[in-house]
Amino acid sequence: MCGRYWITSPADVLISRFRVQGEAIPLRPRWNAAPGQELPVVRLAGAGERLLEPMCWGLVPAWAADPADAGRPINARAETAAAKPSFRESFRRRRALVPADGFYEWKRYGHVALPFGFRAKLREPFAIAGLWDEWRPREGPALYTFTLLTTEASADVAPVHDRMPVILEPGAEELWLDQGLEDVARLDEVLRPLPAGVLEAFAVSPRLNSPEYDDPSVQEPSTPAAPRPPKRARPESGAQRNLWENGDDDEAA
Repeated sequence: MCGRYWITSPADVLISRFRVQGEAIPLRPRWNAAPGQELPVVRLAGAGERLLEPMCWGLVPAWAADPADAGRPINARAETAAAKPSFRESFRRRRALVPADGFYEWKRYGHVALPFGFRAKLREPFAIAGLWDEWRPREGPALYTFTLLTTEASADVAPVHDRMPVILEPGAEELWLDQGLEDVARLDEVLRPLPAGVLEAFAVSPRLNSPEYDDPSVQEPSTPAAPRPPKRARPESGAQRNLWENGDDDEAA
């Protein structure tokens, strides 16, 4: 899955890179983009022009009775999204580009999971394949939401995690947005892992685990935590404690 990414490129860069029509909109740099946040998404309008709009990460299908009960999935598996009820209609008619400068995945070291960042070696923003939907309440504004498609990990990502977001190669972005294309087989052709050597990985800070930290510090280098020393055996009942024991062995470190 992909539960965090970053998008810090300014709006004018995204407008140029993704050929968006319209004026630049104010965008907050997100070093730790997390589910539930409003983030920039590129979609096609009715006339076919590309729009850059904020949407909430976590899909709410148009047919949902209540967003609170919709589950709000942040990821959809590329292998099955076209057939899943929650994603089927969006896969057919509401596909999107989700701009990103990189994404994060976690690698397990025993009982500890440490985050790593992945970015293009060219250090340019790229498009994650997304699906969006519009939920309308009886009163008030519509709710626009999105989810990210994921696929098997590429050779660059596999040492850390077995899944990754679907990163569209530039030539596939127009096909993915094409509202007239409903051929699942053709769409599946672009939902593949990137070739080896396109991405680079680097260790980042465990501060990333909390979405409250949303600044460059989350990308400071990190190293695996040292293993905890084994707990000392509890003295038998009535036995005198060693004077060097502090009496805190029962408390979790």
